[in-house]
Amino acid sequence: MTYCQKCGTKNEDDAVFCKKCGSSLKGGKRDLDKEWENRCDEECNAGPSGRGWSVFWGIVIILIGLWIIIEFVVKQYLENNPVKGLGWLVNFPFGLLIAAVFGIFIIVFGLRILGKR
Repeated sequence: MTYCQKCGTKNEDDAVFCKKCGSSLKGGKRDLDKEWENRCDEECNAGPSGRGWSVFWGIVIILIGLWIIIEFVVKQYLENNPVKGLGWLVNFPFGLLIAAVFGIFIIVFGLRILGKR
């Protein structure tokens, strides 16, 4: 019996590909290294391109930037220079809104990762 280097499944001695995951059983060390890198990309980065984490951190940075601009620039400006129709903006809890969006995004991202397993 031959064991798959990727998933550990038992295969026939003459098998070329794993019957469970389809990876090559006859590949050399170089092929196994490449398969290991691909597997790590899929498991560690939520996809072969690592795009999941990039999107996650991109949104985190955008939310933090928006919060800083709204809390420390826009609200301060409006307190010193009231603009008709924008008074609500001074008292609006943007920190809570951003925290809620961030929390929802974390839940959706976590469910997406769990769905891939």
